[in-house]
Amino acid sequence: MTDQRDPLPRTEEKWKERLTAEQFEVARRKGTEPAFSGQYDCCYRSGTYRCVCCGADLFSSETKYDSGTGWPSFYRPLGQESVSMADDDSEEGRPRVEVSCRRCGAHLGHVFDDGPPPTGLRYCINSVCLKLDESGEA
Repeated sequence: MTDQRDPLPRTEEKWKERLTAEQFEVARRKGTEPAFSGQYDCCYRSGTYRCVCCGADLFSSETKYDSGTGWPSFYRPLGQESVSMADDDSEEGRPRVEVSCRRCGAHLGHVFDDGPPPTGLRYCINSVCLKLDESGEA
């Protein structure tokens, strides 16, 4: 895990040195991993899901659920300070809301309003953008 106080890379080349090619493509270039391919889709171990790029705390396993979509889904982030959201109109006729790491700006996935109670939200997140910390520290 990257210490959250570590300085963040400032160039694309430095991010490429820190991340795998797949992590870079999804997190830094707003790609998407194939559905049902990620290591955390069917993972239900306890812990804190952190940003693979900077180590920031993002989601708790307590809010993870099986949405049937093929990507890890959560009904809320650890806190509103964990993630940022922005309109995403990159797919014509299909407006969405992008979810990014607030600390480093990594693209994580999208949020939809078809989730379970208590929030009614589904944070649909790429596994490759996450690292599960099972130590219990959040």
